[in-house]
Amino acid sequence: MNLYSIAHWNYHNAIMMMKYNNTSEFDRDFKRLKKRFRTLSEDLGTVKRSAIELCHIHGLCHNLEEISGVGNSKDLKFYKVKKFASLSIPGKGSKTGLRLIYAFFPQLDEIIFLEIYFKGDKENEDKKRIKEFIKA
Repeated sequence: MNLYSIAHWNYHNAIMMMKYNNTSEFDRDFKRLKKRFRTLSEDLGTVKRSAIELCHIHGLCHNLEEISGVGNSKDLKFYKVKKFASLSIPGKGSKTGLRLIYAFFPQLDEIIFLEIYFKGDKENEDKKRIKEFIKA
């Protein structure tokens, strides 16, 4: 087994350990946006591999921004994916204006999607939604 094969095997096994869940608010946001961006399901899968897992499994966090002022701790952190490419918007690449907000539980390797939105509809994440998630 060569070095590439070992790295490839480790990458795929690490991906399988990450758990994903959604809040009901996220599901509602996603359903609404999917009507406008038909490839959103596929786009989200790409973001999981190319941004989220790359950051939290391999430490390469170049497309994510930690959200400040919402109660981050060592056990729970909140992130925003700013470079979210969508195949539904040709010629825009990662500058589509889609944003993804999620909670990360490092000790559990669990991601909970909280919000997805289009920057043309709203400017910033809903910090009230994040704080309500913490209370629950």
